[in-house]
Amino acid sequence: MRGNLPALDHGRMDPAPARYVIRINGHLGATMLSAFPALAPQHHDAHTVLTGLLDRSALYGVLAEIEALGLDLLELRKLTPDRGGSPGTGHHRSP
Repeated sequence: MRGNLPALDHGRMDPAPARYVIRINGHLGATMLSAFPALAPQHHDAHTVLTGLLDRSALYGVLAEIEALGLDLLELRKLTPDRGGSPGTGHHRSP
């Protein structure tokens, strides 16, 4: 009988909560923003930027809600501790 080698899973998401920036096309009003209570909204140019600490299941829930509402997702970015940056400008602090 031949044994299986453990698979390397380089694309695996860290299950620990992390800070995410989610950029959506258009300005979301109060009613739409109420669908994302765990996220802090900011308006930048013609976009709405949602920022918050999410674990894996919460992130998938937010993405499912974006899809269910028919919103246009422009960017999803996980902020790393050494690259906090400003979510609205796209600029990051240098490490």
